[in-house]
Amino acid sequence: MHIRRFHDVYTALNLPPNNLQNIDIWNLRGRSVPMDKLAPKLIRRAAKKNYIAIMIDPIYKVITGDENSADQMAHFCNQFDKVCTELGCAVIYCHHHSKGSQGGKRSMDRASGSGVFARDPDALLDLIELETNEGLLEQEENKAVCALCMKWLKRFRMENEASQDDLYSKRAMLDLCKTLLKTESYNLFLDDLRQTEKDIKNLTAWRVEGTLREFPKFAPVNMWFDYPVHRTDTSGVLGDIKPEGDAPLWQRARQSRKPKAVKEKERKSSIETAYSACAVDENITLTSLSEYLGVSEKTVRRYIKEHGGYKIEDGNVRTKTENVSVCPSQSD
Repeated sequence: MHIRRFHDVYTALNLPPNNLQNIDIWNLRGRSVPMDKLAPKLIRRAAKKNYIAIMIDPIYKVITGDENSADQMAHFCNQFDKVCTELGCAVIYCHHHSKGSQGGKRSMDRASGSGVFARDPDALLDLIELETNEGLLEQEENKAVCALCMKWLKRFRMENEASQDDLYSKRAMLDLCKTLLKTESYNLFLDDLRQTEKDIKNLTAWRVEGTLREFPKFAPVNMWFDYPVHRTDTSGVLGDIKPEGDAPLWQRARQSRKPKAVKEKERKSSIETAYSACAVDENITLTSLSEYLGVSEKTVRRYIKEHGGYKIEDGNVRTKTENVSVCPSQSD
């Protein structure tokens, strides 16, 4: 995690970055230690900061003991209680899913390792990716392009030229912009249009479910991840998507019979999405891609070889167009 990620979020939300000075990042890349050793150091470092929350991401870097052992994980989680008690703040930690399909499980049963991870936290939020299709992305593209066209028409006070029917038609709004905007403005609009279409192709869909101890249960929340922020799906188009594993057997069988070319395209798309998502770190590694995709490092190597646009050097992954080696970040 880098402070620039927070700045990008502020920018995407059109908010002034007034509170960046209240966010501190302790980068332990390459220098992580077990949680029983980290906790006292963390308490000493944060004692006079008056933090309201401390986030540890991810916990597999600091796990003490075998994550499948209830006794050892109970001891491990006690370290979070110690931090909470000593500093008077909340502790938020990020854990990964177990391997395999997660759709058929309850949100509290998806965590890797011991069931302690489901029982220990006061609130558990689970994030699972949803499989989109061409139709859904076309709908999102239509809405995004229409909104972009209206933005440009409003800039020149020509929004009244669009009828109510035009507002929902990508083709009609594009024709209006081509007709009404002057050549120089239209060329700038086309630049915006190309970027918007590119952004839509990189959209991924997600669902948040929760297990709360002190509050009423909430309905699942569906979102689009449009880097660097998640945006709530207000249209409801994601509501009917079933996570992998929830689909009936006949649908899963049909999925498995996809043409080879389609499967290859999906694999290439998945590695591109994973690379983009992991790019928030200074180093993109086989391990980080493996964890993001939920597959083995061997499978990631196969995906990269098949894609052809990436290369692996000493466990780090970068595009073949990059010429500068990336060095591991240093801790504070």
